[in-house]
Amino acid sequence: MTPETDLPTLLATMDPQVRPGRFVFATVKGAMPDAEVLASVVEDEGLSVVVAQDDADRLGLDYDFVGAWITLRVYSSLESVGLTAAVSATLADIGISCNVIAGFHHDHLLVPADRLDEALSALHVLVSA
Repeated sequence: MTPETDLPTLLATMDPQVRPGRFVFATVKGAMPDAEVLASVVEDEGLSVVVAQDDADRLGLDYDFVGAWITLRVYSSLESVGLTAAVSATLADIGISCNVIAGFHHDHLLVPADRLDEALSALHVLVSA
């Protein structure tokens, strides 16, 4: 399958799907405790990780954002232009923060867990536009 680069096609076929659970960002210094790390990035301050909230609570990791995970199921090219901007702008217009993680095949959004339904509704409107 070839990754998509055409913005109108990306928007029309992005197919937002919810990953079950609640997720948090945390910073780990040193070795990662026993948890499934769903995403990570090395920063000067330590290893930033995205883990399930239950794992973070069990391990005593500090966090201040609890998110719901939305995957845009369209196979977007890493060279495509505008998908992240369009999605972010749509959510920003209704006051929803959006933390984007780019994967090789798909883009992933972490939005405030308590605003998941609003975020999905807005994304479905964007798909229909």
